[in-house]
Amino acid sequence: MKHRTLLSLIGLIGLACLLIGVNMIAAPLLSGRQIDLTEQRLFTLSPGTRAILAGLKEPITLRLFYSPALGARIPQYAAHADRVRELLREYAQLAPGKIHLEFHTPEPFSEDEDRATAYGLQGVPLEDGGEHVFFGLQGTNLLDDERAIPFFQPERERFLEYDLSKLVYDLSSPSRPVVGVMTALKMDGDPQAMMMRQPTGAPWAAMMNLRQAFTVKSVATDAKSIDPDIKVLLVAHPQNLSDATLYAIDQFVMRGGRLIAMVAPVNETLGPDPQTGAPPADPSSNLGKLFQAWGIEYDPNQALGDLDGAWKVRGGGPSGQDPIDYVAYFSVRSGINHDDPATADLQEVVVANPGTFSVKPGSGLTVTPLLSSSDHAELFPASEIRQDPNPGRLLDGFKPDGTKHLIAARLRGVLKSAFDKAPDGATDPYRASSDGPANLVVITDTDMLSDRFWTRSQDFFGNATATPFADNGALISNLVGTLSGGDALIGLRSRGSVARPFEVVDAMQRDAEARYRETETALTKHLDETSKKLDDLRGGRDGTQNAALNAQQLAAIEDLKRDAIETRGKLRQVQFELRRDIASLQNRLRLFDIALVPALLLVVAVLMAWVRQARRTRRQA
Repeated sequence: MKHRTLLSLIGLIGLACLLIGVNMIAAPLLSGRQIDLTEQRLFTLSPGTRAILAGLKEPITLRLFYSPALGARIPQYAAHADRVRELLREYAQLAPGKIHLEFHTPEPFSEDEDRATAYGLQGVPLEDGGEHVFFGLQGTNLLDDERAIPFFQPERERFLEYDLSKLVYDLSSPSRPVVGVMTALKMDGDPQAMMMRQPTGAPWAAMMNLRQAFTVKSVATDAKSIDPDIKVLLVAHPQNLSDATLYAIDQFVMRGGRLIAMVAPVNETLGPDPQTGAPPADPSSNLGKLFQAWGIEYDPNQALGDLDGAWKVRGGGPSGQDPIDYVAYFSVRSGINHDDPATADLQEVVVANPGTFSVKPGSGLTVTPLLSSSDHAELFPASEIRQDPNPGRLLDGFKPDGTKHLIAARLRGVLKSAFDKAPDGATDPYRASSDGPANLVVITDTDMLSDRFWTRSQDFFGNATATPFADNGALISNLVGTLSGGDALIGLRSRGSVARPFEVVDAMQRDAEARYRETETALTKHLDETSKKLDDLRGGRDGTQNAALNAQQLAAIEDLKRDAIETRGKLRQVQFELRRDIASLQNRLRLFDIALVPALLLVVAVLMAWVRQARRTRRQA
């Protein structure tokens, strides 16, 4: 018996040594290997990121600055920092020799703190007058080009991979993308009005934002070809374009160029006819021939109104000057897609005189909504706002149809050319279809570009400055930024949050609360009434304490005390019932987690012993 016990003990020690040895050997061999069993594949890098890393030609250096004091004070940041470090190491592993990582822990008044500040990273005070902490990333390439993420916010955790991949992509392609702008709108300003010092002559803020981040080239509305250097083409309010110009846009998309097409049923910024001085006969815009061939359904004679977020304008009441909801101008808030990198951080986008569009069934296009109306919206004839719009009349006849209409969306898919051959005057070689999936954005509003719908002009020491109150400018810049990053960045998807809720537990808690809430409410009300009766019996009518209480009152007080104690006991029982199912599930999960691995090891050990014994028996036989 002692001999068997000794052998068993030696076997267990040997098994423990074996497990430790396997773990020590496997740790370096399996470093970086993982199996992603999460529902949304949270820990699996997108093909776009892998393509960016595989395409790195020159090495880059990434420096992460993280202050441990931040994680010690706010544990959420500590977990996020672990995720950032883990992702950076995975990037470096997928691009061996091309990504050099540095991890810095800046302390107050240290050299690392000075470097973090010099790199443009954001220092955040933990408390008033306290030390500054850092949590940012800085990257450089061999040409000393720099990019930075000033501060990692856990709120952008879903876009962590996009932000890192965008930084790596920018360092691998340091030149600024070229953006072409084709428009009849005076987005670059009106030189004649500027000479007369009129405020309307200044360049639009949306165009100034683009010029700050990109190299912008103007493209004539009668262009016969699009410059090959242009990566993204913004076509804003196209009107009466010739076949040669439409062909140039079509072939730009066919050869892989990215298009942002902004059309609208009405545009209020169009100037009067230069010959007659009258308003334009047709203020709408369209790319009808291209849209029809590509499977995009858009009617320039239909405008979209929305009661949610409608602007107040003068036009109501008996005087016609009272504030009234003008449904053709409205702010989009709940209809912003926060799962797309271009719109993730936007809070409000103002649209004015918008339309809507859809994609034909069978077109092969994948639609990613960016902006949508609420379900308090309705389509109405654009003629109602083209000539002498009447806010009161429009509101009186407005009947929401309960549909959320599409205002802006990304479209992706293989497209066929709208032309059978090159038209006369065209210079681009003909392509019958797009080279791979085409990427374009369609927006059915153009007045949103105008300053008055998203900025306020303020005087700053004699200079007029535009202060945004909506995110229209950021939307256009973000769209250009994501489109100019190539297919790799466009294909990056929004991740779910790494912090996963206990959905089963939450559902159980909601069910339990629904079952016991009514009982708990009734008991709480009864307890309040009992306490009030006790106060009435103990105190006089004037709120002072009675000098003496008769026997009947004392008996009543004792009954009420017992009633209160029993009611509190019932409340505790209800609360216990509320938590019992959850506690039971929690105990089962703990038992499963704690006992599963030892049980598996025990099963493996028993199977190994059985196999060894069977082999020994066969040899002896």
